[in-house]
Amino acid sequence: MKIITEKIKISELNDMAKDMYGSLVKGVVDIKKEILAVDGELHADEEALLLEKGSMQKDLWGINLYPQLEGDDFIEFDSVINIRPSMGNKTRSVDNEETKEQIKMVVNKLILR
Repeated sequence: MKIITEKIKISELNDMAKDMYGSLVKGVVDIKKEILAVDGELHADEEALLLEKGSMQKDLWGINLYPQLEGDDFIEFDSVINIRPSMGNKTRSVDNEETKEQIKMVVNKLILR
């Protein structure tokens, strides 16, 4: 697992995808710190890593990245860690559009395509 705080190339994500799932890389975004944990087997593993490093649960959102796809297909908002009824998020997706935009902003800031 790796915490991304500086820009990385899309080719690095491609390599991670090949080693793990073939076409996707699991990731957890901290929307407040604007960092991204990637390359874990489970979103929960990446979430735990970020929590150990001082992230707050409410700021963490699970995503899947598809490095060979573009546009809206690049990021998939789907993770069990996103189910948070107490925050109004009752699905595996990210229901709040503002939160989705924050996630996209962090991903686009950190991944060079």
